Order: sequence, then structure tokens, then C-alpha cells
Amino acid sequence: MALWFVLIAGAYLFGSVPTAYLVAKLTRGIDLRQFGTGQVGGGNLWRMTSWYLALPAGLFDLSKGLVMVWIAQLVDLSLAQQIMVGLAAIIGHNWPVFLGFNGGRGVGTAIGVILILPFINDMTPWASVAFFSFLVAGSVILRSSALPVLAGVTAMPIVSAFYEPVSVTLAFAAIFLVIVIRRLTAPRVAEAISVSRKRLLFNRLLFDRDIMDRKAWMYRVTPEDKEQSKLPKG
Repeated sequence: MALWFVLIAGAYLFGSVPTAYLVAKLTRGIDLRQFGTGQVGGGNLWRMTSWYLALPAGLFDLSKGLVMVWIAQLVDLSLAQQIMVGLAAIIGHNWPVFLGFNGGRGVGTAIGVILILPFINDMTPWASVAFFSFLVAGSVILRSSALPVLAGVTAMPIVSAFYEPVSVTLAFAAIFLVIVIRRLTAPRVAEAISVSRKRLLFNRLLFDRDIMDRKAWMYRVTPEDKEQSKLPKG
């Protein structure tokens, strides 16, 4: 039990490493929280910088969950305990101690957790298959990942309930709750001041944004906008 708590604490701290924020700051001198969607994740880093910076950052975020679950399995923790260690990494990414508890959305880290579980455990793959089916098919059809991610994390505990013990199903449900809570509790942006609370929660839950205009949300402020604002007028 003591080892489990140590791993949970370690996973939270590892998850708290703000990879995308550090990459943007060190390579371009920008604070991702002030650009694009304001999220310190791989997607915003990709749009505000480049794919060749965002790809390794995204892979590192994925490894946060994957590596911690693998370590938990190597020390013979149960499947449910492994998922909870992975969940701690997701929580660290979403509420990082190093960025004032305002981080990303945890999707990449959650993918790492969900990806490795069936490969290192004696479990059915169907919960993971359901997640990735919704994620891939939905992203291709909708050209957006927010709704497919929600559908995927919703499907996992439902599918798990048919094949796995209650403890595992509850652990998957905890991942769902963390993803949803992070979406719903993000700080409101200035562009959404006139949006009603009900509409705001609807937008966040389904689309992970405060306003309906997806392009306007993703590119609210760009580095180019900042540079232009510094030029003398007239």
C-alpha cells in the first residue's frame, strides 16, 4: 500500500512537468497560456509553433501515463491500482503544481494509460478498443478530437462493466470524471463573457471550448498578433 501511494505521488509530479509550456518558452520565448486556446498541451503548441516541436512534446505527455502504469505493473500492483497511478499522472498534467495548478486537458497522458493497459495485463482489450474506435473514427469524421475523446472516455467504464471487476470499471470512470471536470472548470476567457453559463458548460463539455466558433477559439491570439500589436501606430 505504501508503495502504491509513493507511485501515485511520483506519477502526479511526473505528470505535472509542463512539457508543451517549456518547449514553447525555451524555443520561441512565448507563454502558451497567452496564445491560441490558452491550453498548455500539444495541440496548442502545434498551432502556435510547429509540428516538429509539438510531436515530441506530445509523445512525452503520452509517456507520462504509459511509463507510470508500466512501473506500477512491474511492482505487481493490481490492474485497478495501475489505472489509479495513471490517473495521478493525468491529474498532474491537468493541474500541475509547477504551473499554479492550471495545465492541459490530459488527453495525451490518458491515451498513454489506455494504450498500455491491455498489453501488460491479463485483461480484455475491449475498453481500450472502444476508446480508440471513438477517438479515431470521430476525429476523422468531425475533424476535431474534443467530442470523440468525450465519447471514448464515456464508453470505457460502460464496456469495462461487462468484462472487468467493479474496481477496474470504477477506475475507468475516474478517468472519465477527471477529463470532464477539467473541461468544465477551466477559467472563462474574455471572448465568452456574454455566453450564458448553461451554454458555456455545454460548449465545454462537448467541444472543450468556451465559444462555438472553433477557428476563432483556436487562434484567439497568435504570436504574429502580439508582434503586430508592438508596432508603432500611424
